[in-house]
Amino acid sequence: MTLDEYLGIGRKLELGSHTFGSEEIKRFAAKFDPQPFHVDEEAARNSVFGRLCASGWHTASVWMRFNVAARYELNADNWSGPGALPVLGPSPGIHNLKWLKPVFVDETITFYRTGLSHRAHPRRPGWRMALSLAEAFDTGGDKVLEFTSRLLFFLGDPE
Repeated sequence: MTLDEYLGIGRKLELGSHTFGSEEIKRFAAKFDPQPFHVDEEAARNSVFGRLCASGWHTASVWMRFNVAARYELNADNWSGPGALPVLGPSPGIHNLKWLKPVFVDETITFYRTGLSHRAHPRRPGWRMALSLAEAFDTGGDKVLEFTSRLLFFLGDPE
């Protein structure tokens, strides 16, 4: 197994699907993004959205939950490459976050990750940086979320 295969470089992985219910949307928004069109159905009807919709942060958070679960599935049982098992580390951030379409009440969204590349970290021997494309689509096939995610991981000996 190559490191590219282990990290899913060039492969689009379905992470899972989630249906956004009204009360869940309001609870998340009340805590983290309390704009009227996320917490109040009447205010949402009178907004540019025309009805209650999930916070973009909510959709991104659900992507992250599925992504972390998929990352924990990468373990020694999946690794047959040379050297030690890669140790997944933290994310140093995301780029180009786009909320492309609102997610309305009772919509089911499917989340994906596509491995793009990895490279040696310029200042941390033994560490590498992986890039992935994060995407989410509604049941009609319209993309609702997109960003590039970065992940640090440790390989042990520097190349």
